[in-house]
Amino acid sequence: MKHFRKLTGPYFAWLVLFVLIPLVLIAIYAFTTSGNPVKTLNFTLMNFAKINESTYIKVFIKSIEMGVLTTGVCLILGYPMAYLIAKCPEEMQDMLIMAVTIPTWINMLLRTYAWMNLLSDNGIINGLLGMLGIDPVTMMYTNFSVVVGMVCNFMPFMIIPIHTSLRKMDNSLIEAAMDLGANPFQTFQKVVLKLSMPGVINGIVMVFLMAISSFVIPKLLGGGQFVLIGNLIESQFVSVGDWNFGSAISLILAVLILVAMRLMKKMDVQDN
Repeated sequence: MKHFRKLTGPYFAWLVLFVLIPLVLIAIYAFTTSGNPVKTLNFTLMNFAKINESTYIKVFIKSIEMGVLTTGVCLILGYPMAYLIAKCPEEMQDMLIMAVTIPTWINMLLRTYAWMNLLSDNGIINGLLGMLGIDPVTMMYTNFSVVVGMVCNFMPFMIIPIHTSLRKMDNSLIEAAMDLGANPFQTFQKVVLKLSMPGVINGIVMVFLMAISSFVIPKLLGGGQFVLIGNLIESQFVSVGDWNFGSAISLILAVLILVAMRLMKKMDVQDN
């Protein structure tokens, strides 16, 4: 037991240094005014009240809209893919899941730049859109490009948890439902879909949180004119220099992520 504690020491130090301390600093900045000396902190809630301004409300609403849209597309495309993978033999399932996971090993920035080339004025996708009578230059700066980038980057985080739930499913329950007279659609609706709901919820939560907090994809594929919560936080820290307001938004987002992680953990327990 003593040796085990010694081995966990470096990991605990890493956790404190790179996770706990930054979170504490964000919390301090969020509840204080700018320009505070460390010894005379002036606490305030004005950083949170500032979020009620119409400009920032629009950013939050736009972020939620994009998060819902991205999550919906990922769910519509990801569930059938996860279902088909779960129907394959065990060895093939492992290979297919690896194929789904491999893109996440590539830096997101590189993948986003690749989509910029495809969605540029002379790119393949915009060329096809131009043939359909859609202005490719306009499409470069609309929701289309950003949603495509987000769906392609976040799709594995929808497929993998759904597949995990489907893979754990007891096939005898499906056979029993069919023996009792249920048709394939009823079997899917009453048995498969319900038993896979923990994976669906986990996938929805992960994709939604990553979508609303993303800033690289909207910034690059949105032509610099697309602002979500992640872009707002980045601008407050990098461009505007208002670390207090940026920390307030970051703290709210961190709380949402922690609540979502708690929900996902609860779903995993129920799934087991």
